[in-house]
Amino acid sequence: MDRRQFLLSSTAAAAYGTAYAAAEPLAERYRKLDAILQAPVLKKELFANPVIIQSVELLRLDNGYICRVRSKDGAEGIAVAHTGMSTLFPIFLKNIQPFLIGKDARELDLILEKIYIYQFNFRFNGMALGLPLATAEFAILDMLGRIAGKPVGQLIGSIQNPDVGLYMATEWREKPVEESLQLISKAFQAYDLKALKIKVGGLMYMTTDMYAKGPEGRTEKIVPLVRKTFGDAVALYADSNSFYTVPEAIRVGKLLEQYKFRYFEEPVMFDHVDEIKQVADALTIPIANGEQDYSYHSFRWLIANNGIEIVQPDNYYFGGLIRSMKVAKMAAAFGKQCIPHMSGGGLGNVYNIQFVSALPNAGEHHEFKEIGKNVRFECKTSSLTISKGKIKVPTGPGFGVDFDPGWIAKHQVVEL
Repeated sequence: MDRRQFLLSSTAAAAYGTAYAAAEPLAERYRKLDAILQAPVLKKELFANPVIIQSVELLRLDNGYICRVRSKDGAEGIAVAHTGMSTLFPIFLKNIQPFLIGKDARELDLILEKIYIYQFNFRFNGMALGLPLATAEFAILDMLGRIAGKPVGQLIGSIQNPDVGLYMATEWREKPVEESLQLISKAFQAYDLKALKIKVGGLMYMTTDMYAKGPEGRTEKIVPLVRKTFGDAVALYADSNSFYTVPEAIRVGKLLEQYKFRYFEEPVMFDHVDEIKQVADALTIPIANGEQDYSYHSFRWLIANNGIEIVQPDNYYFGGLIRSMKVAKMAAAFGKQCIPHMSGGGLGNVYNIQFVSALPNAGEHHEFKEIGKNVRFECKTSSLTISKGKIKVPTGPGFGVDFDPGWIAKHQVVEL
C-alpha cells in the first residue's frame, strides 16, 4: 500500500468511526465493546485434552531472565523476560507462579482474568504486574503452540500478515536538531526500511524542554527537516510521549499535518482520555495512544467516544498477547487500527510480529528494535532480517524459535 492509499484508508477509517459515533447510542457502543472483552481469544478447540501446568520456573543468567513452563505430559515452552524482570521477579514468584500451577492451559483467557484477583494482584496494575504476567503467558503460548504444531498467531487468530512492515523507532530528543538528524539518518540507513518515527517535544509534560516552544523551537525545526531529508517516499510518524498540553498538542499536530506525518502518538498525558479526545477532535492526523495503558478501561472509553484512531497496547506492559488482542478486536469493531508498542531487547521483536501476524486491523508499519544479542536461539522458518521494509513472521510451532540447550543449561532457577 503506498502513502496515498494509506492516507485514504486512514481517512475512511476515521470517517467510519465518526459516523458510528454520530449514529449509534453510547450505551450500545459500550455493549459491543464489553461483548468483545468477554469473548475468549485462545482457540481452545485446537486441544482435545487438558494441558495441566506442572511447573513454572523463572531462570536467570547474569542479568537476563527466562520463563520455562512444563505440562504434566512433558510439553515445554520458553519465553525471554523483559529487562524489568530484574526488579519485578518477586512479583512473578509470589503473585503469578503459584496461581498457574495445576491450571489447565487451555483456559488461558479465564486464567488471565482470575489472576488479577489472586493475592489482590489488581493493586499491582501496570508494568509491575504486566511484565511478569506477559512473560509467563508467552511461555504458556509457546508450549501450546508446540503441542498443536502451530505458530502462536494461529492460536490467537488467523494469519493475516505473514510479513510485517516495520518502522525505525528513534530517540535523541535531548540532542540539538542537527546532531539528532545525523543519528536518525545513520540508524535508518542501517536497515532496508520504508518508515520512520521521530520524537517531538520533551519526555512527559512535567519535564523541561528548552527546545519545545517558540519560532526557533526544536520541534518546529526537526519536523520539516526530517521530511526534507527523507522525502515523500518514507512514511513518517511522530511521538511526544505525553509531553504537550492540549493547545500545544493541537499546534504541533497541525505542523505534522502540514508535513504529511501519518499519526501523532501520545500527544498529551496518556491517561487523560478526555484531553486525548479534545486533540483528536481538533486534528485530521490520526491520534495513537496506549503503550502505557494497563487496563481495558481507557481503550474502551477512547474507542467508544471516538477519541482515538490507533490503539497501541504493549504486549509486555499490558500483560500478554491475549489481553492485547482483545484491545485490537475492540478497535477493529469500530474501524480503528492496532499498531502495538514494542518493548526492546530480548525477543520483543519476535513476540510483536507474531502478534501482528494475526491482526486483521494491523497498521502498515510496526515498531522495530533489534533482537537482544545475549539470547541464543535458532529460527528455522525466518531469517528475522528486514527486506524491502518487511520481516517474515516465523511459521514454526510456538513462537518459531528454538533456544540453544547449552545456553538454557547455564541458567539457574530463581527462588525467594
